[in-house]
Parts: sequence; structure tokens; C-alpha cells
Amino acid sequence: PWTEDVPLPGGDFVSVAVLQQELQRQAPWLSEDIVQRWIKLYGSLAQTIIDQAAGLADMGRDFGYGLFAREVDYLVANEWALTAEDILWRRTKLGLRFTAEETAGLEAYLAAGREQK
Repeated sequence: PWTEDVPLPGGDFVSVAVLQQELQRQAPWLSEDIVQRWIKLYGSLAQTIIDQAAGLADMGRDFGYGLFAREVDYLVANEWALTAEDILWRRTKLGLRFTAEETAGLEAYLAAGREQK
């Protein structure tokens, strides 16, 4: 079985501490809470979400609790998320914190993205 020695997507990092240092060096403007959440969810793929961002303004809208438009767009493009429920419950578990209004804002953003395609 070839998968025995191959890391899962995003699992190709030396240690959580080293990856956290790398992400905080790449994006010192991100809170430690967001960096830790991204490491848990995406591992080294979190660097893809940050990409060329130079600050929080480049991350797009904050839908709540540090869920930025860039992360939402990443989930849609790479993890086949289609709805707010996909993102809030299946991918991030942020549904535990989001209000109905915040969820509606996220769903409207996703619907607008689907209409553009």
C-alpha cells in the first residue's frame, strides 16, 4: 500500500510548532487563533490561503470568527464546498459559533459567486 508512507494533503510539515512559525512569519498580521485553526484544518495548505496577501485587507470579508473570504474561496475551489452548511459544519465547525445573520451573509456571498459562474 503506497499510502502508508505518503502524508495526507497538507500533512507534509515537520511539526506543528515549525509550521506555526512559518505561517506567522508569512502573515504576522494573522491572529494566533486563526493560524492554529488553519493548521488543524489545512496543515501546510494554509499557506495557499494566505498566498500573496500583505495584510488583513487582502483576506477579504470577515464573515465572523476569522472566516475570511479567502478561506471561503479556497474551500469552494479546493474542497468542493457549495453551501454555508458545508463550510460552517462540515469543513470548519464554525457553525457552533455563527449566528443566523452571519450564516445568511455567508450564504449570500456563496450564492453571488455561483451566479458569476
